[in-house]
Amino acid sequence: MKREYPCVEVNLGKITHNTREIVKLCSTKGIHVVGVTKVFCAKKPVVKAMLNGGLEIVGDSRIENLKRLEEFKCRKLLLRIPMESHAAEVVKYSDISLNSEIETIKRLSKAAKRASKIHNVILMIDMGDLREGVLERDVIDLVKEIISLENIKLAGIGTNLTCYGGVIPDGNNLGKLVMIKKEIKDKIGYEIPIVSGGNSSSLYAVMNGTIPDGINQLRIGEAIVLGRETSFGKDVPGCYKDSFTLKGEIIEIKEKPSVPIGTIGMDAFGQTPHFEDRGIIKRAIVALGRQDIVSEGLTPLDKQVNILGASSDHLLLDITNSCNLYKVGDIVDFNMDYGCLLRAMTSPYVKKYYVD
Repeated sequence: MKREYPCVEVNLGKITHNTREIVKLCSTKGIHVVGVTKVFCAKKPVVKAMLNGGLEIVGDSRIENLKRLEEFKCRKLLLRIPMESHAAEVVKYSDISLNSEIETIKRLSKAAKRASKIHNVILMIDMGDLREGVLERDVIDLVKEIISLENIKLAGIGTNLTCYGGVIPDGNNLGKLVMIKKEIKDKIGYEIPIVSGGNSSSLYAVMNGTIPDGINQLRIGEAIVLGRETSFGKDVPGCYKDSFTLKGEIIEIKEKPSVPIGTIGMDAFGQTPHFEDRGIIKRAIVALGRQDIVSEGLTPLDKQVNILGASSDHLLLDITNSCNLYKVGDIVDFNMDYGCLLRAMTSPYVKKYYVD
């Protein structure tokens, strides 16, 4: 099949392998893995590859993505706390949702009753990162209220760390989450089944054996797709880092100065650029831009190629020192970080291809 560019090539075999390795790693600590699908917009071939790796539940932050996964028989978790206005869809398309607002949970209760379903909720507790979650002092009163609601099951408590405040998961904050489970049991007599201890940033604690006993669920996305934990950026043993490859086509090659000629003001994004004078360089333009990718998150596979910058539709490369004799029409390959992968998989202008 003739390919169109730009595109992302997804190696499904590597996704399955990474999933299997992480599921196996977490199982040694009694931890179940939720496979997070949001970075690749829950594309069905990738979701299937993750399920082939041993997952029993997938999670996404967008209800639109979960809708597309209706055919999959696995359990589905809504990661972003729901909008009240989406209560009926949340109950219909997800089995579990993360929640922090009692009024929203009441809406879910009514929607679940109308649908003759039981909807599971995980109460999110803010352990210091200051994104979503209730404060520790309010947990007991909220739990009492939640367990009194019809058609709602309090399936667990959870937290999120590093995503906003950069707070590292550790024995203190995750240990406190486990203690809150015990406090709920002691004060109310309610046994919390799930203690959801965060995302790929908590994986390093599994890797070094310091994750507190009692954490029994992690919500893992980046570690599966890019093969690294996200607290310190360490590679996950045995995992591939190149499951996703961005490919772009060269549309111009010219020798030009390394510094623009004239008075420099703001660029198209309101920034004032700065340039290093390296004389005349060989420059290539690839048909990719900030509408498709985050240029700072790209790494050319050709180590002698440097990224100069990007406008909305053009990616500028310095190919002066490359041993490859590039010509117009050639394809340049890139690895991506998480933010860049998110943008590329979301862009309708970047084609997606799947290989085994």
